[in-house]
Amino acid sequence: MALPDFLIAGVPKAGTTALHTALRRHPELYLSRIKEPKFFLTDGPPPERGGPGDVETYREHVWRREDYEALFADAPPGTLTGESTPFYLYDAGARRRIRTLVPDVRIIVTLRDPVERAHSNWTHLWSAGLEPIDDLVRACEAEPERVAAGWSHFWHYVGLGRYGEQLADLYELFPREQVLVFRYRDVVDRPAETLDRICAFLGVRQGLLTEVPRRNVTAHPAPGARHAVLSTLARRLPALARPIEGLLQHRGEARRPLSWERRQRLIPYFAEDIALLQRVTGEDFGDWLRPRARSGGLVGVRPPGQRQSRNGRRGQG
Repeated sequence: MALPDFLIAGVPKAGTTALHTALRRHPELYLSRIKEPKFFLTDGPPPERGGPGDVETYREHVWRREDYEALFADAPPGTLTGESTPFYLYDAGARRRIRTLVPDVRIIVTLRDPVERAHSNWTHLWSAGLEPIDDLVRACEAEPERVAAGWSHFWHYVGLGRYGEQLADLYELFPREQVLVFRYRDVVDRPAETLDRICAFLGVRQGLLTEVPRRNVTAHPAPGARHAVLSTLARRLPALARPIEGLLQHRGEARRPLSWERRQRLIPYFAEDIALLQRVTGEDFGDWLRPRARSGGLVGVRPPGQRQSRNGRRGQG
C-alpha cells in the first residue's frame, strides 16, 4: 500500500468538504471514504486532553500508518489517491511530516476571507454547543489562553486565518508547482472552472466535473439559558452531543451576518498577514480589508442524510 498522491490541505470552513465530495465523482481519482483522517497532524496517538469535544474527536484520528494506508487500499489501479484534512496547512508539524513522508505530493489549498472564515467557524461550534463564548470578537480575544490550554485547531479562529505565514513556510518545503491555491469564492461562483483547474493540476481529464455539492446555512441558536444549559451538557457529556446539537439547531435562526463595525474589530488580527499573503502569492487580497457587499457565500444544500459536522468532521446519518 502507498500514501496519497494529493491532499486538500486547507482551510477549514472554505468548501473543502464540498470539494472532497465533488472530486470523488471523478473516475481517475480515489478520495478516502473518511474525510479528515488527520494522519499528518501527529507523530503518534493524538492528545488525551483538549477543548470542548476534543477528546471524542481525537478518538477519530487515523494515526497508525497501516490504518491510514488502508484508506486507499480499494483504489482502482491507475487512479490517483487523495484525502482532505483542512488543518494541514495550519499545522507546522503536519507540513513537515508531509514533506518527509510524501515529498512529491500535490497540495490543494482554498482560501477564504479570514474574517468570514472565523465567523463561519465560530458559528459552527456555537451552533453545536461546543463554543462557550457567545461573541466571536471575545472568542478571538480568548484564543491565546485556549491555545496554551491545548484546545485543538478548530478553536483557533485567528491562527487558522493567517494564510500568509502558512503558505510562506509551505513554499519553503515544496516547489510551487506542487501547490494549487485558489479562493473559496471561486468554488462558489465558478465551480466548473475551479474543478477543471484542480483536474489540470492533478493531471486528470477535465470537463467531467461541473458541480460542487451544496450545503445549508448552519442555524444560529440564540444565546440565553436554553443554549447555556444544552451546550454545557454537550461539552460535559460527549455521547449526547449530537442529539443536543439537533435540539439547538431545531430552534436556531439564520446565521447572523457580520456588520462592518464588527469586521473592523477583527481585521487587525489579519491585516499584516494579508500583506504577507499578497507578497507570497503575487495576488491582490485587498478586498478582504474593505467593507463586504455580502457575508458568507455558502456552497448550497446539504446532501440527504448528512449532519452538520462536529469539530471539522462531517457526520453521516
